[in-house]
Amino acid sequence: MTTAAEVLSRCAELDRHSAHPTHLERVHLTPEHAAANALVAEWMTRAGLTTWQDAGGNQCGRREGREPGLPALLLGSHLDTVPDAGSYDGMLGVVLAVAVAERLGDRIGDLPFALEVIGFGDEEGARFGKALLGSCAVAGTWDPAWWDQQDADGTSLRQAFLDFGLDPDRIGEAARRPDELVGYLEAHIEQGPYLEEADASLGHVTAIAGARRFVISVLGEARHAGGTPYDRRKDALVGAAECITAVERLVRPSGCIATVGRIEAHPGAVNVIAGRADFTLDLRAATDEDRDAMWKRLDVELHGICEARGLGLTVVETHRAPATPCAPWLTEAIVDGIAATGDPDPLGLWSRAGHDGMAMGAITDVAMLFIRCHDGISHHPDEDVREIDVARALDALERAVLSVAERVGGR
Repeated sequence: MTTAAEVLSRCAELDRHSAHPTHLERVHLTPEHAAANALVAEWMTRAGLTTWQDAGGNQCGRREGREPGLPALLLGSHLDTVPDAGSYDGMLGVVLAVAVAERLGDRIGDLPFALEVIGFGDEEGARFGKALLGSCAVAGTWDPAWWDQQDADGTSLRQAFLDFGLDPDRIGEAARRPDELVGYLEAHIEQGPYLEEADASLGHVTAIAGARRFVISVLGEARHAGGTPYDRRKDALVGAAECITAVERLVRPSGCIATVGRIEAHPGAVNVIAGRADFTLDLRAATDEDRDAMWKRLDVELHGICEARGLGLTVVETHRAPATPCAPWLTEAIVDGIAATGDPDPLGLWSRAGHDGMAMGAITDVAMLFIRCHDGISHHPDEDVREIDVARALDALERAVLSVAERVGGR
């Protein structure tokens, strides 16, 4: 029977497929992506799955249930990383899914559905700036406008597909129909501190955050730093700073979460008052209603700050993704799985981070198992998990599959 130690060993094997010798980086449609797919395919085959790489570059495996051609329960996560990544974000979920298939073995033949495992090729969006490319292909929500997006070297997504051996004109073949799937289950490190604070190995996800992103520009007047008195200044950078602190002041007590990740002043000279300052805003909440209500408050506040300082303000929304609630019946199966490890009342958390389930929710029910990670650290080489937590996750995910079978069989 596959153990937690073997799961962690496989995650370490995946680390070897990196674009850099000193840190982990594996992005979409690269030789490292191909090598990771090939390694996961070996493990899938060992688990008794029939394997293929789909038209979106995702690595897939399937074993039939009690009769051929039944809809599938899909388990998985992603195999790509951010630059300078940790070893478990995404990869642990794929390896756990393969391990569950391996442990279930011939019992899969008694299930009222087929069991499939998937390693999505792109969740992070680190290469082309568009996240969830792998799962959007599977969900059938591919936007042809994405083909022209380019990486830092000027390679288009279309050309990268061709270089990887994929045919862009066949991307639609990766899409799954709703009637082909029973649901989607994903195990993932929490990427936050709440399970650790509760001294809990596992939790279940209630919803995946709905996000909106903006580029906000504060418009002032560039003038001489020494010759312009304060009462004559229209300092865009100072106005942006006040806006940024207002974001934290309003959002922190609200239950939403907001981040200003980048700020740039223009013209950017040490002896010139900034005539314009641009900053980004990432705003997330468990529900779209909470997120949008918070944005309305922020919009009024930021405009008020700028008006009081004699500054202009422009706002461009660059991204919007709806919140994805986890399906209650599938979440109950996850809770059953956690209960089987000795925690009868597991913690429910909304995921502040995005996941492939956001895309998969367009075609099937989704649910997620969260695994404690050390100090909530993720997207960093210090990302770490405990072997006991991985062991419990493996048991919980296996039991969740059987719980789903009981529910599907009883329909």
